[in-house]
Amino acid sequence: MTDLIPLLQEFRREKLAMLLRHQAAARLVGQYDANNTYQYIINREDVQLSWLAVALTELQAPVTDDAAGPPDRSLPGKNAKAAAAIAQTIFGEDARDAQAFVDRWEPRVEAMPNARHAKMLRVILGETLEQKRFFEQALAGRTDLLGRRGDAVGVRVGSVMSTRWIE
Repeated sequence: MTDLIPLLQEFRREKLAMLLRHQAAARLVGQYDANNTYQYIINREDVQLSWLAVALTELQAPVTDDAAGPPDRSLPGKNAKAAAAIAQTIFGEDARDAQAFVDRWEPRVEAMPNARHAKMLRVILGETLEQKRFFEQALAGRTDLLGRRGDAVGVRVGSVMSTRWIE
């Protein structure tokens, strides 16, 4: 039990860092379907972090948001070609990061004696692999990341704004 708390805290810290990277990516990836997928991923990561917070609270362990600050993801150019190239780079980075996270944590999770917490972490690892699949599909130019639109909808034109509110 003494090893469980630091393990859950470390896992949560890494997952929080991923969430912050994905939030930064959502500000840069303007293509509607890809941005919508980032919003879905961010939502799922919020849920995963809440599961980890509840588990730590039940173990009477502190829950801290001590991730390493906001990630440095920036868009060097303003034109569409530069934005598309940055999006491709971001998709590739996020796919690699997701696989590295799973590779790093899978053996540790499998060795956990606590079945309840191990199952929770396995679900999170599975969802992380699903995120990797989304990033790989976006990298390949797919737009049907969260499902296919009906023929009546047509092709979306334009992009999502990088900030939610404009004052």
